[in-house]
Amino acid sequence: MGQRNQTSSLADFILEGLFDDSPAHAFLFSLTMVVFLIAVSGNTLTILLICADPWLHTPMYILLSQLSLMDLMHVSTTIPKMAINHLSGTKSISFVGCATQYFLFLSLGGAECLLLTFMSYDRYVAICHPLCYAVLMNRKVGQMMAVMSWLGASVNSLIHTVILMHFPFCGPRNIHHFYCEFPAVVQLVCGDITVYESTVYISSILLLLLPIVLISASYVFILHSVIHMHSAGGKRNAFATCSSHLTVVSLWYGACIFSYMRPRSQRTPLQDKVGSVFYSIDVANALRRVLGREMITQNQKCQHLQLWFNP
Repeated sequence: MGQRNQTSSLADFILEGLFDDSPAHAFLFSLTMVVFLIAVSGNTLTILLICADPWLHTPMYILLSQLSLMDLMHVSTTIPKMAINHLSGTKSISFVGCATQYFLFLSLGGAECLLLTFMSYDRYVAICHPLCYAVLMNRKVGQMMAVMSWLGASVNSLIHTVILMHFPFCGPRNIHHFYCEFPAVVQLVCGDITVYESTVYISSILLLLLPIVLISASYVFILHSVIHMHSAGGKRNAFATCSSHLTVVSLWYGACIFSYMRPRSQRTPLQDKVGSVFYSIDVANALRRVLGREMITQNQKCQHLQLWFNP
């Protein structure tokens, strides 16, 4: 690596972007914008429907509406800026703009990780303890889970953003990415960041590895309950629902771990870009669709269980 000179801490950054002017990249850019519009319209519609229907003001739909809001903000944090830069031919982003984008993306990603953990607990209670569901998962509990997800992730993101943006950066300040994300921004830092990387690993354990363990544990209990169901059709539906959800959640957490828990020496700009596109756009939308179908199905099952036990 050549010698890099330290630049003014408040100087603009240059986002290299995701696409160039080739016909193939023009098609991919158009496809990305279509996915973005579908994500925005779909999540907005979900939020409006849940808010408008009093029958959907239940814990599971409170969590689902918050997930939709997080997904909506997630794609809106990165895609519009990428589109503006690509269409205008400019690549710069201000220091404040980069810090804001970094904070929002990190906080929204962390909030989704926490929220998915709470949603797995909601499924566990609904299937394994249907008679206690109204006590263990009432509206107040659902609201507290949503607040804890937002607050916990925001505090974590604020700490990391303040620390990272106080490091000196070396020029040229070219970010080999289409938005300001940790793996790309940290490559520009001058000096030793070993301690900071250790704090990132600790946060990753709390927001990625621990939720995976809790989600896996909840599904072990769920599958144990499903195995003891007498209805063959109920078993098939439950297994299909659980397997689809676990597949998408595994892809989401796997991509996040790939991006945030690899040593800096093993990172490449291309891998970081591909990983970010994967979990920030494609998997996020797939996750929304699967969770939406699953929670509707689960709500119906829970109502049948409660009616059966409480005639």
